[in-house]
Amino acid sequence: MNYYGQKSDSVKHELFKNRVVLFADLGFNSAPFNIQDNYLLGVSKLDYKNNIRAVLGIGGAYKWFALRIGFALPGNLRSKSEFGNTEYFDIGLRFNIKQTFSNIIIRSYKGYALKNAYQWNDTLNLEKPNAIMPNVSSTSISANVWYFISKEFKMQAVDGKVGHYTGAAKTWYFKTSLNLFGISNDTSPLVPEELRDSTNDRHHASSIGAIDLGLIPGYVYVNRIKNWQFAVFAGLGGVIQSKFYTKGQTSRGYLGIAPRIDIRLIAGYTKPKYFIMLTSDFDIKSLQIQNLKYNQTYYNLKLVAGIRLHTKKSRQKDWI
Repeated sequence: MNYYGQKSDSVKHELFKNRVVLFADLGFNSAPFNIQDNYLLGVSKLDYKNNIRAVLGIGGAYKWFALRIGFALPGNLRSKSEFGNTEYFDIGLRFNIKQTFSNIIIRSYKGYALKNAYQWNDTLNLEKPNAIMPNVSSTSISANVWYFISKEFKMQAVDGKVGHYTGAAKTWYFKTSLNLFGISNDTSPLVPEELRDSTNDRHHASSIGAIDLGLIPGYVYVNRIKNWQFAVFAGLGGVIQSKFYTKGQTSRGYLGIAPRIDIRLIAGYTKPKYFIMLTSDFDIKSLQIQNLKYNQTYYNLKLVAGIRLHTKKSRQKDWI
């Protein structure tokens, strides 16, 4: 037994389940997207950007239970005159059962700016190049399960809150994913009037979206060297999609497949009493209907810092 009451010959991680973990995080979320088609005036791609606000989170964990409360800080990271104001809602649930890690995430963003719209909109110019579109919104509801081949792999030790690794570990995994996602401009077309072809229904779509189910095989590597820990997840797979677009009261649906990647990066400094971790993950959505292509990346970048406090029970177990 080592200082933490574990068998050091086989276990390469330390879990502090009997300690009270208190943490805070500071970061931001974003969800830019683009739609591509053969538009008028020779335009083939439209880029939509949301404004970004810093998000502060406060949370705690003990044994199997964890709770985090997050809220947006005042002010925008981008100019409001160029990117408008974005309202967003973001909530998630995550849990571990044996060799699996699961999460359910609901995201909603409202208020986007169409970049460089001055190229076809004569009411704009280089000083004010973007078209503010306050009714454009994006929504994503995802349920994901990662199954790790190695029984010794512990996600609780990878993210660095209730534990950490003592050396290198790696394993193959399979991620299953169920998603409902899309973009909308209420009942108005997403494409500006100057670029719409009156004979093309896709150019007049007010919403685009899909429901998909997929499987992504991947590989994860984690290591801790002199208290510095890092982890990399990388996977490549595909989804089966039911995709659609809506024009007025009419919706057109299609079936298809699409590629998917799984990317997650975690790195930081961790000791038994405290930790500081930088985390990021990327959720890439895409679909294609004839010549229409829609691509969106939901991503977050967050700095997490916390302490692991002893309880009477944890002090007893540490010295067994």
